Amino acid sequence: MSHKRIPKRNAAIAAGGVVALGAAAFLLPNANASQDNASGASTAPKTLKATQASSLSSQLQSLLGQAFAGAYFDSSKQQLVVNVVNGDNNVIVQAQKAGAVVRQVANSTSALEAAAATLKTKATIPGTAWAIDPKTNKVVVSADSSVTGSKWDTLESTVQGLGSNMATLKKSSGTFKTLVSGGDAIFSQVAQGTVRCSLGFNVTASDGSPAFLTAGHCGVAAKDWSDSQNGQPIATVDQAQFPGNGDFSLVKYNDATTQAPSEVNTGQQTVPITQAVDATVGETVFRMGSTTGLHDGQVTGLDATVNFASETVPGGTDTVTGLIQTNVCAEAGDSGGSLFTQDGGAVGMTSGGSGDCTAGGETFFQPVTTALQATGATLGDGGAGAGAGAAGATADPSATASDPAAGGDQVGGVADPSATAADPSATAADPSATAGDQSGTGTGDVSGTGDQSGTAVNGTSSKHHHKKG
Repeated sequence: MSHKRIPKRNAAIAAGGVVALGAAAFLLPNANASQDNASGASTAPKTLKATQASSLSSQLQSLLGQAFAGAYFDSSKQQLVVNVVNGDNNVIVQAQKAGAVVRQVANSTSALEAAAATLKTKATIPGTAWAIDPKTNKVVVSADSSVTGSKWDTLESTVQGLGSNMATLKKSSGTFKTLVSGGDAIFSQVAQGTVRCSLGFNVTASDGSPAFLTAGHCGVAAKDWSDSQNGQPIATVDQAQFPGNGDFSLVKYNDATTQAPSEVNTGQQTVPITQAVDATVGETVFRMGSTTGLHDGQVTGLDATVNFASETVPGGTDTVTGLIQTNVCAEAGDSGGSLFTQDGGAVGMTSGGSGDCTAGGETFFQPVTTALQATGATLGDGGAGAGAGAAGATADPSATASDPAAGGDQVGGVADPSATAADPSATAADPSATAGDQSGTGTGDVSGTGDQSGTAVNGTSSKHHHKKG
């Protein structure tokens, strides 16, 4: 018997319920503010969408070669700013004609990468993270509240040794933790208790079977996953990466006929997910989580390295590389959840971070594009009708949530293991289901049973660690 999981709790990447008003506003229809500069001046910077800025950045990186020193999206002006070091004037003129703002900087990409390598060698300390910030043209190093005493001294001296013009050091509130949970909540029973995470995005596996992506530390923690707290498993981990070069899992639905729509339910509206996109520093992004709901913020760094305190090896360190750094908040139970743009671009899955959604914090995400490449999966509806909305497809411009002015990617959240089970019997065709009720009264299960507007989304804590009951 097929599981038609398109209902109240959308097996798709449906996410948390109560929506943060500030973030929700970005998802509502707005006037198109992303028209190209109409002045006609060939060298005037173009007004761009974040996705357009990302594409232009890739093109200019090839054009500028070694002179390229990073780029970021100026969301206030909707322009791409490209850093150049010792660039050829002719090439710089070409970059300007392409529509970018060109800025001369001191540090090359190779010099900044060498600084990051020094940090890896001398300062891989639990509770630390670093990423190259193109806005400051420096490596920004973060230390959470657990980095004290000799650990702080080591970190501080290493950063100072890199030079004040090369790196900066800042303190982060709370501690860096993996945030098990996400959009719709998913659950697993292990020897230590109940583990809860969030579903990131529904995909089609390389063999054509329906599946979903979530955080790798969730897939490492448990193999069989249910869409309700005490329900029977509906999906099994096929691949999992954590720690190391990424934090992602591919989980296949046990019923090959499961219909898993490619969308995110924010509680107020459903955002069709039509393509996988790379993050751009400076762009607005949205995170949907079953614990804390919808929140927005900006991408602050790419290819970030995070050193989590190991949950399995006492005194050990779980280092993860290649992550997206943001100032979006998240809490326990949001792990694996969806980070996406308003116009239907899948950006990442929640990995971990520090702080909370009251005082704020910073959160790291696994890039979707990297996870798809590593697992061989294709973004889009899983099961019946698979193939629609494949990775790289163009977003439907008629969708109300695809207003380019909103410009935000969304991030998934960590699931709260204490949430009640969602009703797995709800069907997508049930007209009585409210927009926010993705899975019934529960906090929201990752695979489509989670309550998108239930109490879990209201703000139960959603740290980056697996929550065990």
